[in-house]
Amino acid sequence: MKRYSKGQRGYRDYHKKRELFKVLIGAAAIVIQLLFREFAASTELKNILTVMAVLSVLPAANIAAPLIASFKYRSLSPVFGEKVSVFEDKGIVLYDLIISSKEQLLPMDVLVILPDEIYAYCSAGKTDTSKAERYIKQMLGRHKLDYNVKVSLDEKAFLKRLGSLKPNETNEENDRADQAAALLKSLSM
Repeated sequence: MKRYSKGQRGYRDYHKKRELFKVLIGAAAIVIQLLFREFAASTELKNILTVMAVLSVLPAANIAAPLIASFKYRSLSPVFGEKVSVFEDKGIVLYDLIISSKEQLLPMDVLVILPDEIYAYCSAGKTDTSKAERYIKQMLGRHKLDYNVKVSLDEKAFLKRLGSLKPNETNEENDRADQAAALLKSLSM
């Protein structure tokens, strides 16, 4: 299986498979401990195996909770990914991020980060774009990064906006864009 890192196309599907494998290993460890408990001769050993099984649930649950929350979001379609990849010279492009706020999950399929603006595309139609824009802007502002954020739910409007952007120029403002990209990756599941 090919390895993906946050921000690459295909990361969501890869991440789900990897985390599901970890949850299954944790569940298998719990079942094995409970089975050994049934064959244990002494009461003390049975109690120890029971406590071990109960304590093994915690790490498995910590892995399973974000997996369950993000399970319905798939990776970006390859067709749309190819359409967006044409614009990678305009700025930093991040794919397949799921940013979690207190109010909602923000499945950002594509984020284009420029020195002073961020354009995002979200395929989840129920996403409140104004709350999403405020949250991302607020999180960036906490790290002294002032950005205009625009979240789009319409694929055609997003591609049209990307088409009107100028190519990215190499300068010190790119450091801001790199910092913003790193921060958005760290906020993502």
